[in-house]
Amino acid sequence: MEFSDFHDAWTTLLDAARHTLRTELTSVWLPIQLGLIGLAVLMALGIAVSVRRRVDLVSLTMGWPPYLRMVVRTLVDYLKPIAFILVVMAIRAALRADVINPRTYLLGVAISLTTAWVIINIAAGVIHNRFVNRVVTVTAWTIAALSILRLLDPVMASLDAPSVSLMVGGLRLSPLLLLKTTALLLITLWGANALGNFLDKRVQSFTDLTPSIQVLIAKLIRIVLIILAVVIVLNSMGIDLSVLALFSGAVGVGLGFGLQKIVSNLVSGIILLADKSIKPGDVISVGDHFGRVGNMGARYTSVDTRDGREYLIPNEDFITQRVANWTYSSDLVRLSVKFNTTYDSDPRKVQEAAVSAAQSIERVAKKPAPSCMLSAFGSSALEFELWFWITDPAAGVANVKSDVLLALWDTLDKQGAHLAKPGPARVIYEIAHPIAHEDEPDPGKDDPASPMPADAGKGPFKS
Repeated sequence: MEFSDFHDAWTTLLDAARHTLRTELTSVWLPIQLGLIGLAVLMALGIAVSVRRRVDLVSLTMGWPPYLRMVVRTLVDYLKPIAFILVVMAIRAALRADVINPRTYLLGVAISLTTAWVIINIAAGVIHNRFVNRVVTVTAWTIAALSILRLLDPVMASLDAPSVSLMVGGLRLSPLLLLKTTALLLITLWGANALGNFLDKRVQSFTDLTPSIQVLIAKLIRIVLIILAVVIVLNSMGIDLSVLALFSGAVGVGLGFGLQKIVSNLVSGIILLADKSIKPGDVISVGDHFGRVGNMGARYTSVDTRDGREYLIPNEDFITQRVANWTYSSDLVRLSVKFNTTYDSDPRKVQEAAVSAAQSIERVAKKPAPSCMLSAFGSSALEFELWFWITDPAAGVANVKSDVLLALWDTLDKQGAHLAKPGPARVIYEIAHPIAHEDEPDPGKDDPASPMPADAGKGPFKS
């Protein structure tokens, strides 16, 4: 394509626009119509402000059917452009009634453009995605404006001209074809996403399916809908998919190397959902992260922690790393706390007190019952280990351990047992002097006849 080709196309477009507006631009009615349009804008603003100040819509529509309240709310949202349309229509009717052969072309264009804008915005209100809503609104209004100005056919002919097209194999790519394909693709993808959300809610309503199967079915449905949307758009535009086979193959090889991690995470996510080793709601620990499985996406899995943070862990990590699933086959989780008591405490009473302390906590399961074991005779204290079970690890582990330790503190004190003080404390016991035999007199301390020890006068303490 050369520059002259573009020049010819745009020249044709400008000639059509010039031919359409020639009669209006050279008439005295042009400034008159522009002034009337400006006056209509000011009147519409005044009407909208006056209506909103004097009318209380909440009390006015009280008791009305829901659809009528929705219509009134929509009219209020677009009160300014609607008032502008009514004012311009009144001005145009007055000119035609009082003036002979008036020029009201621009007034009709203003009415048509504003009406198209209001209708398109109301219709696009069903699209909640802000970006898609804006794209659809602007695109539809642009097409409507070109049609109202009688420029749609020249513009389409210019965009589809061979001079501005590009041949790719046996396919002719023109700007018009690209614009149509993009617009239809956005609309169909939005429709596929909306349908996928609806079917996702329907699948989640089937309580006989496990959460992982529900997520897997929803993901597969969404993928199928997206593929169908792309294929339908390409076929409707007359694009032969076989023409793009070579190109898509080369792109696929490049994407395979560049997106290796993404594909690996996608496949890993499907495997996790299929084998149900991890499912939403499970309490897991992987690496340094511990929490409850939230959303399982195509690329990552969210893990909610007790501190309010949400980790997005790639699905591949659940396949390649060691994962501890605390609720894989059962919700029962065994926890343990260790504590020490002094040697003057009765170990059996300590065990009974520890079991009683654990049973007093609401979150501790009654079956299996808690148990306390004497694990070792320490150098300065008796060492115990208390085991107990919980059924709600998602509610936290450290908090229930803290509750058990506090209950243990209170219970041991009531039983007369004492917790050993931490640190290098040692208890020194005084050994009683052995009792002498009755037939052997006990030599006095100052008796000179008593023999001297063999190591007397030696060592670090010398006389």
